[in-house]
Amino acid sequence: MTARSLTAVPLTSSLVRGAAELRRTEHGVVPHRLPGWARAQCTDPQLAMVESQPSGVHLAFRTAATEIELDLRRSRTTFAGIPARPDGAIDLVIDGVVVSQAATTGGTTVTFDMSTGGSTTEVGPLSTARFADLPEVLKNVEIWLPHNETIELLELRSNSVVEPGPAHPRPVWMHHGSSISHGSSATRPTGIWPVVAARLADVQLVNLGFGGGALLDPFVARTIRDSPVDLVSVKIGINLVNTDLMRLRAFGPAVHGFLDTIRDGHPTAPLLVVSPIWCAIHEDTPGPGAFDLDALAQGMLRFRATGDPADRAAGKLTLDVIRAELARIVTERRTTDPHLQYLDGRQLYGEMDSAAHPLPDALHPDAPTHQLIGERFARSVLRTDPLSWSL
Repeated sequence: MTARSLTAVPLTSSLVRGAAELRRTEHGVVPHRLPGWARAQCTDPQLAMVESQPSGVHLAFRTAATEIELDLRRSRTTFAGIPARPDGAIDLVIDGVVVSQAATTGGTTVTFDMSTGGSTTEVGPLSTARFADLPEVLKNVEIWLPHNETIELLELRSNSVVEPGPAHPRPVWMHHGSSISHGSSATRPTGIWPVVAARLADVQLVNLGFGGGALLDPFVARTIRDSPVDLVSVKIGINLVNTDLMRLRAFGPAVHGFLDTIRDGHPTAPLLVVSPIWCAIHEDTPGPGAFDLDALAQGMLRFRATGDPADRAAGKLTLDVIRAELARIVTERRTTDPHLQYLDGRQLYGEMDSAAHPLPDALHPDAPTHQLIGERFARSVLRTDPLSWSL
C-alpha cells in the first residue's frame, strides 16, 4: 500500500453531532452544549465549565482513510490531595463498533485546594489523538470527545477524503440531567449511560446532562423547546437537593413551568420525567451536600448530606420528597397530556443495586453502573420504537 500524506479537514458544524454551537477561537473551535444566548443568562462558573465539556458530542463523517489525527487542547480540574481522575478518553467508532481509544494529555489543569480555597494552574502542550491502520474502505467514522474535559478542537487530519456522515433517519433524543447524566465517573465517552442507551436503541443523542447543573433553569427549557428533537427526557432531583436550592413550595411550580416551556415547542413529542436514582445520603436527608472531610484527609473523594431530616416539615427537599411530587405532577398533567410519562429513577438504579454496585463516592455511579443504567433505560424506555414509548 502506498503511503499517503495527511491533509487538514475543516472543522465545521457539518462534522459535529450533539453540540448546540461551535465557538471559534484563535486556533480552533470549542463545542458548546448550550447556545450562546443561554450561556449569557447564567454567570455560574460551574455551569460554564460543564456545558463546555462535550458529553455526547462527537465528530461523524465518511472516509476511506487509513490514518486520522485530531489535535486538541483540553482544560480539566483536579483537587489537591486527591488522586487526579484519569486522562480524558477519545473513542473511535467505525460502522457502529468501538474499535480504538486515545487519551488526552497536556492542556490546562486547574488544581483546587479544598483546605485553603485557592487554586493553581498548570499549562501544558496540545494533545494529538492518532488512529492508524484503519481499513481502507469507505466507512462511517465517529470520534467521541471526552465527556469530562473542556475541549478545543484545533485540527483534524486524514489521508483520504472526508465527507459529512449520512443524515440517518434516526429519532433525535434530547436528555437533560445532572452529573450522572453528564457522565460522572464513567471512564470513556461511549460508556456514559445516555450514550450506552442511545447506541443500543439506535437513536441520535443530544445530551444536556450538566454536572451540578440540573436546576430547572428556564434557559435550559427554552433550549429544549427550540431544538429539533423527536423525544425528550428530563431527569430532575439530585442537584436540587444537594445544592439546597429551593423548597417544596417553589419546586412544584418550577417543574410545571419547565414542562410548559418544553411543550410550547414540542406539544405532542414523547416527554419523559425521570426522578432520581437511589442515593442513600439524600434519600431522607436534605442538602446541602458537601465533601466528606474525613475521606478527604485520607485522599478519597466522598460526599455527605449536611441537612436535618426534620427540616422536611418546613419544605426542604429530599429525593423521596421529590419522587412523590414528580409522580403527582405527571399524573395530574397526563389528563391533558397523554404523551407525558413518568419513570421512577430507582427502576434504573435502586436500593437493591447498591449492594452489588455501590456508588464509590456516595453520589456518582462507576463505569459498570453506567452500563447497567444505560441498558435498563434502553430496554424499558427506548425499546424498539422510541417514538411510541410507553411505560
